[in-house]
Amino acid sequence: MSRTFDIRNEQVRELILETTSRVVRDGELIVIPTDTVYGIGADAFSPRAVAALLEAKGRGREFPPPVLVKDPSVVMALADRVDPRTTALTEAFWPGPLTLICHSQPMLDWDLGDAQGTVALRMPDDPDALALLAETGPLAVSSANTHGDPAAETIEEAEAMLGEKVSVYLDAGPRSGQGSSTIVDMTVEPPRILRDGPLTAVALQAVVPEIAPLDG
Repeated sequence: MSRTFDIRNEQVRELILETTSRVVRDGELIVIPTDTVYGIGADAFSPRAVAALLEAKGRGREFPPPVLVKDPSVVMALADRVDPRTTALTEAFWPGPLTLICHSQPMLDWDLGDAQGTVALRMPDDPDALALLAETGPLAVSSANTHGDPAAETIEEAEAMLGEKVSVYLDAGPRSGQGSSTIVDMTVEPPRILRDGPLTAVALQAVVPEIAPLDG
C-alpha cells in the first residue's frame, strides 16, 4: 500500500527521511519533490528498482533515467573523463535545473537502461531532495508521470498517474512550474543542448561558449 507523507512537517521530517531511505534500500519506488517537478525515484544501483521505475512510467530501456546527486563532488565518482567545462557548469548552475550527460564510470555496477556508456547527472535545488540524497546516495529519478503525460507539479497529480506502483509519496507542496531541467550532452564535441529548459543557451554559453543550442 502506498503511503503519503508531508515532508514540510518539521516534527516528523527526520522520521520521514529515514522511512523513505529504508524503502529505497528495499528496492521500492518513491516520489520526491525537486526544484522543477515531482520525480519518481529508485536506488540507482539496483537494476530491479530502475526497471520497476521504467515500467511504472510505461517507458522502455531506451529511456534511461537521470541520476540525482547531493553535491558536485559526486560527479567524479559516477562520471568518467570529466573535463573543466563540466566542472565549470556544475559550479555555475548546481544546485539547479541543469542535467549534464557525461561518460559513465566503467567500473560502476549499475544498469540504468540503454545508456550507451553515459549517465545523466543533476543536483536539484531543493532542500528536501538534497536531505534525502544525503541519506540514500545517488537516486535514479525521472519526472513523476506516465509516458506521454505532463510531469506532475503536485503530489496529487503524481498519485493519480502512478498509484500503487510507488511505495512512498513525499508531499512538499506545488512545484515551481518552471518545467523539466535543461539537458546538455557533454559527451559530444562541441557540447550540445538536448532539451530546452529553465536555463537558456545564452546563460550556458556565458560559462561554456562553445555549447551548441538545441536547434543549432
